[in-house]
Amino acid sequence: MKVGVGYANRERAHEGGREAAARALEAGGIGRPDLLFAFIGGDVHPAEFLAGLRSAIGAAVPVVGGSAIGIITPGEISYTGHPCGVLALEGEGPFFRLAAVEGLAGGECAVGERLIGALAPGAGDGSLLVFYDSVRRPPADAEAPPELNVSAGLLKGLAATGCPLPLFGAGLMADFAFGPTVQFCGSGIGTQCAVGVVFSRRLSAHHRIMHGCSPLDGVFHRVTRAAGNALYEIDGRPVVAVIDDLYGTRDWRKGRPVDLLTIGRYEGEPYSGTEEDRYVNRLITGVLPDGEGIALFEPDITEGDEILFMIRDPGLMISSARSQSRALMEEIRAAGGRPVFGLYIDCAGRTALYSKTAAEEAAEVQQVLGLHGVPFLGFYSGVEIAPCGGRSRGLDWTGVLLVFVEGSCDDR
Repeated sequence: MKVGVGYANRERAHEGGREAAARALEAGGIGRPDLLFAFIGGDVHPAEFLAGLRSAIGAAVPVVGGSAIGIITPGEISYTGHPCGVLALEGEGPFFRLAAVEGLAGGECAVGERLIGALAPGAGDGSLLVFYDSVRRPPADAEAPPELNVSAGLLKGLAATGCPLPLFGAGLMADFAFGPTVQFCGSGIGTQCAVGVVFSRRLSAHHRIMHGCSPLDGVFHRVTRAAGNALYEIDGRPVVAVIDDLYGTRDWRKGRPVDLLTIGRYEGEPYSGTEEDRYVNRLITGVLPDGEGIALFEPDITEGDEILFMIRDPGLMISSARSQSRALMEEIRAAGGRPVFGLYIDCAGRTALYSKTAAEEAAEVQQVLGLHGVPFLGFYSGVEIAPCGGRSRGLDWTGVLLVFVEGSCDDR
């Protein structure tokens, strides 16, 4: 299989698309690609970009991807200007199938069911990659949180027929203001849709989850009132008042999403340990307009759940990216696998700009994959999807590194 990665940052989207595609084809020695992954920053005009892409690759090559807050390649980490990134694949014989389904705003579960029906995964398949639009409706005003499409419903629909494949993916976002998103759906551009790519068993997906949150105090709290993605009370107290006390100020309420603090749930036996990969953290997207509760990125924190307050930890974020990338590559090499290409799905909140860190955690992934000669494309997302705690989940504040290997389809 031939693989090439290209990057551009041009004010004119058509030029950016053509340049990124041409660089990817040249880097991989590719004549006619079979599949392209392409992601664009929120200021890049999608139709003009796609037209530029097509001028380099032709009209028939399927393109999958869409909105991203920024782009990560072996040589670039960019979320300013007009960044775009492309990963081109050319293989001998069929190695994937794709499908796209619209209608997320009408119900995520139904879209998931339709998508898995269209893809019809079978015994010859190895893994499933799914992208969807995170934003259903942007914030109505400066005081209101956005309305989001949630991964939990989509994943429930995808699992309705007992899909046996390891499932990965991302909820796409265009900017930190939760503006509208777009997707490249194979042959064209769509919105409010989910796109799935099934890879054959000749490419096995190996992954690691990079974390970056630590428990504030290790104290478990009981959720006493919640509905949907809104959390109102913990331990019988209004959650907004509790967080006011934690910060010692009300200024945190202005954040969308809220700085530093997340809501965490431990997916192991309570009080049994603190394994990094057992935490599922939920970003607080904002305070409800009347101040009676907080909105979370996902609606999976329910009444009766035990939660912890988690603090975003820049040191852990960088060390986790380094150690998990190394562990993944060491595992692949020890098993005698040949890594073909990588995808890095990285939470937008992990950028140095947002995290206020001196270094980019994605640079750790760049360095490790560069040492092993693995071409890859990364992008900054709203939600990251990967197996965690026994099943695939939507994650927040994580990086999910996927490396596709020729050979065994056992997911590591």
